[in-house]
Amino acid sequence: MSQEENQQIKSSVINASDVAEYLAQHPDFFMQHKPLLEVMAVPHESGRAISLIERQTSLLRDRNQQLTVHLSDLIDTARHNDSQFEKTKRMVLSLLDSATLDDVAVALEESLCRDFYGDETSLVLFSDRPLNVNNLRILPRATAGVIEPLMTTNLPTCGQLQLIENRFLFEDAAVKVQSAAVIPLVKGETIGLLAIGSYDPYYFQSSQGTLFLSYVGEVLSRVASRIMHEVQV
Repeated sequence: MSQEENQQIKSSVINASDVAEYLAQHPDFFMQHKPLLEVMAVPHESGRAISLIERQTSLLRDRNQQLTVHLSDLIDTARHNDSQFEKTKRMVLSLLDSATLDDVAVALEESLCRDFYGDETSLVLFSDRPLNVNNLRILPRATAGVIEPLMTTNLPTCGQLQLIENRFLFEDAAVKVQSAAVIPLVKGETIGLLAIGSYDPYYFQSSQGTLFLSYVGEVLSRVASRIMHEVQV
């Protein structure tokens, strides 16, 4: 680097004197850049004591920062809720358009695996009559003793299943499923189960909320019950 270039770089560095001179020449600078005042610390000369004005300013600045963070969190939550609503709406409309139980199973798999990032889905319905289906399992209620603990509360269960439950629900894919959400389908009585499996052992956890899963279960229970009644009549 030449001496001339080195001199140009040094001359381009802004120091405190340059800033002070600029502010002296532009006394209305902070009027035009008010957000800077919110992050600046300007102590008042009051000896060793902190002036009341300085203390109030500090508290207001901290409060403003807290409110900014809180507002950002609220905006992020609203965006997430909007996204969840759109995905849920698409799934519900697909279920309502289903004419057969196979249509129901396909709509669930497409939505839960594409929009909600599940890795496996399993739809099991109970019926003592054999039904012609391809994309789900129809079993007599009496054969479901293995998964009885998942149905007794009529509430969704999330977390890591027992090995025997995992195998019953996901069959060949059970070895890959590390966590799951299981939703009892209830319409007067338990008519089946919907299981959503993940290869991630922490994707579904027992501490997570189940409001969305309960809603899915309520919609699916009504749709599946209606179709089963129609094909059995």
